[in-house]
Amino acid sequence: MQRIRAEPLEAAAFAAFGDVLEAAGAPDLHINAGLCARYHDRARLDFGPDGRAGVSIFSAIPCALPYRLDLLERHPLGSQTFIPMTENPFLVIVAPDVGGRPGIARAFLTRSGQGINLLRGTWHGVLTPLAAPGLFAVIDRIGPRANLEEFPLAEAIQVIAG
Repeated sequence: MQRIRAEPLEAAAFAAFGDVLEAAGAPDLHINAGLCARYHDRARLDFGPDGRAGVSIFSAIPCALPYRLDLLERHPLGSQTFIPMTENPFLVIVAPDVGGRPGIARAFLTRSGQGINLLRGTWHGVLTPLAAPGLFAVIDRIGPRANLEEFPLAEAIQVIAG
């Protein structure tokens, strides 16, 4: 079984797969009479020509490390954003596309206050909270065509803590 080590979620390391959503660095501006720092337009949202943004709530069963990964999926018609509704970390597994199949997977561990936006077509593991409740606001494409491709792995991958 292949083994990969989960690394801390950092914007530069994750950029090829999507966006890290967090209030890091200096804010872009202050609003509400200076009482609120705005970190502006932090996700490359993409819903395709015939899609629209939808906001859903996901409640996922928590998992633990080491984690056994045997399925990757992607959304070819739009991006998908995960915003945790708790301060608990979650595991993010992604892989580049190599000729219509997932390439070598990478795993990231979020910190409190981080969410992610997966770019259109990014191969990724299923939602993997590491503590209960696994509650997330999810922003993704709502539209007339199916926006999900699944890829069962011939050999499972074990994700271990960094």
